[in-house]
Amino acid sequence: MIAGSTFASARPGAPGITQRTVLPTFNPNAPSCHAPAGLTKVLAYVQENDRDFLQGVDHGLAMAAKDRRLEYRRVLAENDVGKAIAQVQSFVAAKVGAMVATSPDPEAFSPSLKQAIWSGAFVGTIVPPPATLLLNAPQYRTGKVLTDAAIDHINTKFGGKAKVVLLTQDTMEFLAPRFAAMRDGLNAIPGVTIVADIAPKPVTKEGGFATMKTILLANPDVDVVLGADAVVLGALEALRAAGKDRPDQFLGGIDGEAEAVAEIKKGNSPYKASISLSSPVFGYAMGQFAADWLEGKSIPQAMDILPIALTTANLAQYEADLVDPASVYADPSRRDAYLKMYGNICYDSRDSYLNFPWSSEQK
Repeated sequence: MIAGSTFASARPGAPGITQRTVLPTFNPNAPSCHAPAGLTKVLAYVQENDRDFLQGVDHGLAMAAKDRRLEYRRVLAENDVGKAIAQVQSFVAAKVGAMVATSPDPEAFSPSLKQAIWSGAFVGTIVPPPATLLLNAPQYRTGKVLTDAAIDHINTKFGGKAKVVLLTQDTMEFLAPRFAAMRDGLNAIPGVTIVADIAPKPVTKEGGFATMKTILLANPDVDVVLGADAVVLGALEALRAAGKDRPDQFLGGIDGEAEAVAEIKKGNSPYKASISLSSPVFGYAMGQFAADWLEGKSIPQAMDILPIALTTANLAQYEADLVDPASVYADPSRRDAYLKMYGNICYDSRDSYLNFPWSSEQK
């Protein structure tokens, strides 16, 4: 529990922490507090869409709910923020004790999540606030890990010259640092030309396909494509449909999605790298902390999802971890390779929920 907080301090309308704040390392031995009163032992997941990354969250949450004997409910919002808001509101009305939620419009989604927090529920989000447990990747570092791999390929295979496409998510400010890292790295290479820098809508395989198809009309010969796995996989389909895919190309994504990993395993695919943010592992951790919250325990306010560059050397272990995130969570050394935890919060101190775009990075 945060120093100075009391049971009486939690109240509807509390704005949470709105100013950028550096959180200390999570203290797993922090004192417990009251368990939420009048809420059900239910863990609900409002899932933005069915891309693999978010399906992985579902897998982890479902396993944690089963292990902790929580009822688990999942609803698919299908990229419809109105539907997502309505689902959260229905869960609040039903006195659901814990929920994890994602949406394509964080600003519009925020008020409904605050209502859930004020009800006393555990609320977990992935990147945008507000949340009692907010997950974020060190976004600049994530983008840099991918960009460094691409630059090495450009220098090795293309003699330092390449035409690059960036499929961004700059419309979501919380993810902008990963694309800033890409631009910083690529703009430092004189022979690199960024021929397109665009945010597909929606951020799905279909969105990536449609965007890349348009890009190829003006730039038929592309050497490098970077972005989230979902959209880069769509770009790969567009390249193949146009007969413009080559084994020496470098397509690289972020999220470690199963289809991207399968492409990397082929060896002769243009898809060369995926930066893993293992969603089943952090989904399982979120589910465990949701259960802890409902028991009145202190949990982290925030977690870093640490980026891992997938290689042939670590793919086997990584895939085993995806299937069995419980064993990762139970092993501190393995868990610490994926997650880093910050701050403390519990039901009594829920006024201290994060209501700003938290990141462990200063950049």
